This record gives sequence, C-alpha cells and structure tokens, in this order.
Amino acid sequence: MANTTLTADIIAKAAVAILDNELVMAKKVFRGYEEDFAKKVNGYEVGETISIRKPTDFTVRDGATMNVQNSVEGKTSITVDKRKGVDFKFTSQELTLDIKELSERVIKPAMVQLANQIDVDLHGLYKFVPNWVGEAGQLINSFADFAKAPERLDEYAVPADERCAVLSPADHWALVGSQTNLFNDTINKPSYRKGATGMVANVDMYMSQNVATHTVGSDVSGTVNSSVTASTISYNDVKDTNQQTITVASLNLNPGDVFTIADVWAVNPVTKARLSFAKQFTVISYSSNTLVFSPAMIWSGAQQNIAVTSGVTDLNTKAITGVGTASTNYRQNMVFHKNAFALVTVPLVSPPGAVDVGRQTYKGTSVRVIPVYDGVNDESAWRLDVLYGVKAVDPRLATRISGTA
Repeated sequence: MANTTLTADIIAKAAVAILDNELVMAKKVFRGYEEDFAKKVNGYEVGETISIRKPTDFTVRDGATMNVQNSVEGKTSITVDKRKGVDFKFTSQELTLDIKELSERVIKPAMVQLANQIDVDLHGLYKFVPNWVGEAGQLINSFADFAKAPERLDEYAVPADERCAVLSPADHWALVGSQTNLFNDTINKPSYRKGATGMVANVDMYMSQNVATHTVGSDVSGTVNSSVTASTISYNDVKDTNQQTITVASLNLNPGDVFTIADVWAVNPVTKARLSFAKQFTVISYSSNTLVFSPAMIWSGAQQNIAVTSGVTDLNTKAITGVGTASTNYRQNMVFHKNAFALVTVPLVSPPGAVDVGRQTYKGTSVRVIPVYDGVNDESAWRLDVLYGVKAVDPRLATRISGTA
C-alpha cells in the first residue's frame, strides 16, 4: 500500500494530541474561558482580550429589618498574548513516512519543549499568590509540613474539591521518602497522568521540574511611611485591580515577594472573624519607596479581608516584614484550587498568502502548522505556533508552600 503524503492538517492533528498529553500544570487549571472568546472562522491575533467578572460578597443581616446591599462586582481580564512556536524541516522523502514514525522522531520532542514552556508560564503566576505557609527554603519532608497548605485553604474557605499540588522534584521526593505509605498506590501501579503522584489529604499531587524559583528582594525589613487607615481606599476603588499603593521606608522588595504588616491580621472570608495568623500580601511592583501590592486592604463591609489589632487606627510606622532572607532563591511550590488560575489557548489566524495551513484543536488546545517550501533543496520548513494566555484569576484560592525546620 502506498504511503500517504503528510499534510499540514495531519501533522497538526498529531502535534496537538502529543502537546496535550505532555502538559502538566495546564491540565489542573481552569480552561472554560476558551468558550467565551467569540468563535472566529479565521482565528485570533496576539493581544485579544476577554473580561471576567469577579464574584460578589455580601454580609448577613441580624433580625427582621431589611438591610439592602449594593452588588459591587469587579472585573478582570485575560489576554492571549503569548505566542510560542517550534520550527523544523522535512524533506519530501520524510513527508512520505508513517505519521507515527515522524511523531516519535520529530514531533514529540518538539511538543515536549512547547508543553514545558506553557507550564513554565503557568508556574510563573505564583507571583500573584499572597499566601505562603511553612518556612521559606525548607524541604517539605513530612505530612505535617504538607498539611499546612490544605489547612490554609480551609481557613480561607476554599472549596475542598478540585485541589491540586505541584511540587518541585526536591520537595516531592523529600515528601515521598518520608511518607512512602501515602504514595504506595501510585508507586505500585502505572501512572497514566504525566507527573501524577497520587492523592494526599484530598489534594491531587503532581511533581514538575517547572516549579518556579523566586529571588527575594535585597531588603525585607522596613516600615509603612504614610497614613493608611480604614478610609484610605474602598473596595469600589480597587474592585477591578485589587491592588493598593503605599509609601514605605527602608525596604527593597521584588515583584512576587510576600510580606506582612504588623498588627494586620487575616480574617475568615465568610464570618469576617479574625484568624490567628498575619495577613499576607504579594508585591506587584516596588520603586523608590512606592510599594504596589495585592490584595488591597479592606477594613470592613462585605469585602473585608483584614482585621487590625484593637486600638490601631493608622498603619503609619508599622513594621513590614518580607518572607525569606534577602537576595535568596526559594522554590515556589503551590497548592491551589482549579479556579485560582486560568489558561486560554485559541486558534491563530490563517494568514493571507499561506496555502497549506493546518489548524487543529484537541481538548481545548489549539496549534497551527504552516509549511514553507524550499524548491532548491527540496525541503519544507514547517512552523508550528500556539497562541495562549494565562491568568491568576482568583489567587485567594492558592497558597505557596515550603517545609519547616
């Protein structure tokens, strides 16, 4: 039987299936926003955006008298701004090979690299997660260490289903080595999910070499150097960005650093009762003593997210303390609910003038393949592109995690 000459569509179909199979982090985040993009016949271009509505909060009244509340609904957005690709050459002779052989020799190695890049971009969203349990730099080498993460999610009323942990190789093997009985089911049976290591404390466990490493700023101790009171901002001011700007002194933090402010405490998001640990914030940007961070501090009302020590009315001169040691690198393991992060992949446009364009979508993941023929050498240069966006949609549903000494 004659071989079938491989076309762009055939190669795209094989590539997208392999790409989907190689993804780890991408399979544990929310993918539903792909349906919200208008279905364009000719695909999408870099920079297209959709808006996402944030959930509203309310307070419960006491007694029979009505207390009507305004529904203050914030918005965020996700932009497909990441254009990645892999390029390779095939001779005319190679294009008569069986697709399985070509997939193993060329397409799979290329898709492994591309899948890793998508996962790296998702891991990079750790910078928007303000919660961090454990002691920075310590290995997660016991169940007690690991349990701090689902405990923190419970304290913040994060839904108990669809939770996932992605640990670095060092932390994964430290935990497995100390708690082999927790992983016996996975160790003794084949795993059909790439990177999967089983379930612990109702958390789906994964190991990934793409877990990010964060470098802490050069000065992690400082003070608030401006008046910050209950009336400084309202939720309505920050409902879309959830960011606040304050002036500080003697501080030099990097984006993604986590810090606390003296006398500022976390609260139960439902009851608003003060919790036993300090509220944590993540740095969005820092320059010349101007600190932009998230979440913004809301002192009261339906969106209240902090409590202050009794008698404190102004945070001016309060100490700021960063997590970790200055100028030190730390692994950014995370435990999160699926809805904390989102990935959107969309089909790229079919450009004018391109003759043989292959575009395939598989389980929400889209790739585009276009050949460019070199008649002198009888070779085809093939470009494979993906267009996607990532977003920390609700970082309240996630926590970073380290072990304890």
